[in-house]
Amino acid sequence: MTATTSRVPCTVVTGFLGSGKTTLIRHILESAKGKRLALIVNEFGDVGVDGEILKGCGIDTCPEENIVELANGCICCTVADDFVPALDQILARTPKVDHILIETSGLALPKPLVQAFQWPSVKNRVTVDGVVAVVDGPALAEGRVASDMDALAAQRSADETIDHDDPVEEVFEDQVACADLIILSKNDLLDADAAARANAALSEHLTPAVKVVAAAHGKVDPSVLLGLGLAVEEDIENRKSHHDGLGDHEHDDFDTFVVDIPAVSDPDDLARRIAAAAERENVLRVKGFVEVASKPMRLLVQAVGPRVNHYYDRAWTAADDRRSRLVVIGLKGLNRPAIETILAG
Repeated sequence: MTATTSRVPCTVVTGFLGSGKTTLIRHILESAKGKRLALIVNEFGDVGVDGEILKGCGIDTCPEENIVELANGCICCTVADDFVPALDQILARTPKVDHILIETSGLALPKPLVQAFQWPSVKNRVTVDGVVAVVDGPALAEGRVASDMDALAAQRSADETIDHDDPVEEVFEDQVACADLIILSKNDLLDADAAARANAALSEHLTPAVKVVAAAHGKVDPSVLLGLGLAVEEDIENRKSHHDGLGDHEHDDFDTFVVDIPAVSDPDDLARRIAAAAERENVLRVKGFVEVASKPMRLLVQAVGPRVNHYYDRAWTAADDRRSRLVVIGLKGLNRPAIETILAG
């Protein structure tokens, strides 16, 4: 079966923690030029930060009811339980959506998700228009798939029994191997030499048919990403991964938890504490919303390793839970009490 106008096209956006998936998707939503979009957001953690960021866009062609959050774990592990019902919900919308975007969690493997599009209850209604992998350009230029891999590398080199790639590398390689298009993010942070190193690292995993598009601040013309018409589900078995032939995979190499902190008076001081926690305790990702004393605006915080960004995204509303909450994601064995102490100040 090939892609037809009777089936709604879906674009799967995958990528490692903090690579820039949400920023890219927000730009697509804002630049869709009248195309009616829907979005499935897969969170890894208890607080729907990515979904809240996207719901706050206020875009008529992708209203809040067209954004469905899956917060029960990795989408590739919960396809039957979570993804298919979400798809049913979106396809029942009136007016009918033109295109569905699926933002996977940073730990998700795209192949099991794409394989679900072969199921009888799914294949006659939707098709995978394309798989887009977003990779962190500055990290890749420095030889890492995430911002802070030093602790992981030291742990791996100290264990003489390990003779295979670590799980983080395998997740990255599986995401890239399944992709039809690579977005090399944060291009504004790369000079010519760094860009060349990042592209050289990617080239080791790509076939000639897969193109790399450099992007800054997620700004990519939607026509580059949408309307590829590839019907990826028909070719998915030819995209090899580390998990081929294996049963259900686990994500036991990662910890995630939520930290409640008091309202802050100085966002820059909070950023310094987050950076300190990342450096001392092997934290990969921190994201959340924070109340700033005497400010009516909500502070959005996103960190990849020790790199911390924060800005006021919108005003608090009467319906908001104004607690300051941060989702922390890192490698297995995170020292939660120590991290909570650092973040609380």
